[in-house]
Amino acid sequence: MTEAAVEPGHGALPPIIPQIHAAEHGHGVSVYRTFALASVAIGLTFVFSNYLNFWQGWPGVPEMFANLGWFGLKAPSTPFDSSTTILGWSQIALYLIPIAAIMGYVVNTPMRSMQADSDMLSAFVAYLIRAGFWAVLLIGLADMVISFLRVEGLLKQIISNDLADKLGRTAFRGVYVHYVLIVVALVIAMFTRMLGFTWLALMIVAAEITIVIARFVFSYEQAFMGDLVRFWYGALFLFASPYTLIHEGHVRVDIAYAGFSERGKAWTNTIGSVFLGLPLCWVIMTCGLWGKSNIISGPLLNYEVTQSGYGLYVKYLLAGFLLVFAVTMLIQFMSYFLRNVAILMHEPGEHHVATDEHPVII
Repeated sequence: MTEAAVEPGHGALPPIIPQIHAAEHGHGVSVYRTFALASVAIGLTFVFSNYLNFWQGWPGVPEMFANLGWFGLKAPSTPFDSSTTILGWSQIALYLIPIAAIMGYVVNTPMRSMQADSDMLSAFVAYLIRAGFWAVLLIGLADMVISFLRVEGLLKQIISNDLADKLGRTAFRGVYVHYVLIVVALVIAMFTRMLGFTWLALMIVAAEITIVIARFVFSYEQAFMGDLVRFWYGALFLFASPYTLIHEGHVRVDIAYAGFSERGKAWTNTIGSVFLGLPLCWVIMTCGLWGKSNIISGPLLNYEVTQSGYGLYVKYLLAGFLLVFAVTMLIQFMSYFLRNVAILMHEPGEHHVATDEHPVII
C-alpha cells in the first residue's frame, strides 16, 4: 500500500471513501438516483411531447393508447393511418428512451454520489433561469423599442412599410423577434454569468421611476411602459423561485422545522420534495398543457396579447413563465431530494446548500 493511500488528508483518500460507501449502499443509491433523474427526464419529455402535439400536429401518447385500445380508453372514431401510428409510437419512445438511458447511466456510474447528481441538476436549473433572465431582458427592451416607434409613428420611417406591418402582427413578432431572442439568450447564458436577478429587480425599479417621471413631469404615458414592468415582475417572482430554493431562501412558516435535527430536516425535505413539491409541478404542467385551450398552451398557441392599444406583445410569454417555473422547480426539487437523501444515508462528503462558500451563480 502506498503512503498516499494511508496518510490522513492525502489527496488520494477521498476517492476511496465513496467507493466503500457505494459498496455498502449501492442498490439504494441507484434507486434514488434513477428516481430523481427519471422524474426530470419525464417532465422535460412531457413538455416536448406537448409541443409536438399542438405545434407539430402529432397524435399524442393518450390518443395513441386509445387507438391501441389500451387502459380502457375509448378508441378514436377514425383509426390512425400508418404515418400517424408511427408518430404515436415515436412519442411513446420519447418517454422510454430517456428512462433507459438514465438507468444505463446510473448502472455505469455506481461510484457517483447523490450530491454530485444534485449539483448537476442545480447547475442545469441555474443555466435555465440565467437564460430566462437574458430572454426577458432582451425581449422586454426590444419589444419596448418597437412599441415606442409604432405609437409615435416612427417605425415606417426606419424600416419598410411591409416589415412595419408585419411587426404589428403578434405571430410574426413572436416568431421572428421573441423566439430568436430566446435562442440568443440560451447562447449568452452558456458563456456569461455577469447579470442576475439583483439587476432585474433594479431594472424594474428604474422602469417604475421612469413611468412616474414621464407621467407627472412630462404628462406622457403609454401602455407598453406598464406592460414592461409587469413582464419583468412576472419573471422576477417566477424565475427566482428555483434560485431561492437552491440557496435555501424560501420562508418556512412552521415553527417546528427550526428545532429539528439535521436528519429531521432531511426527512422533512425529502418527503416534502416527493409528496408536495413534485405533485405541485405536475399539476401546473398538466393543467396548463393538457389541451390546446389550457392556461399555458392556449396563450402560447394564439400569441395572446394585451388589448391596451400599443402595448407590448408579450402577454403570451407570461403564460410561458408558469411553465418555466414548473419545470425548473421540478428539477430543483429532485436536486433537493438527492441532497437530503444523501444526508439520511450518511453519504461521505460535504452536503451543502448554495451559500457564499458554495455559490450557484445565476
